[in-house]
Amino acid sequence: MNYSTPSCIIQKEDIPQLKFSKNEILTNPKKIKLRSHYLERATQLGNLLKTKVKIYFTDRTNKLLTVDTTIWAVTSDFVILKRGITIPKSSIIYIE
Repeated sequence: MNYSTPSCIIQKEDIPQLKFSKNEILTNPKKIKLRSHYLERATQLGNLLKTKVKIYFTDRTNKLLTVDTTIWAVTSDFVILKRGITIPKSSIIYIE
């Protein structure tokens, strides 16, 4: 997926210092559903094969960020990474 703005690559250990918006970043219901599908697939890959994925997401200032990590679990509101680090699903744009 192409983005008009380059993303800033961060380490997963830096995520807890970020502030996130409570608003949904995606406006299209089909894209929200597709994101959920990709998150479930990435969770399976992470748990079974220890495969890392790139998560593209935004912080409260709408800065585009990327983290290369393994997804351990997905809840209704959050993506859970190693060491209990979480990213709100509503801030995630795409998973690759």
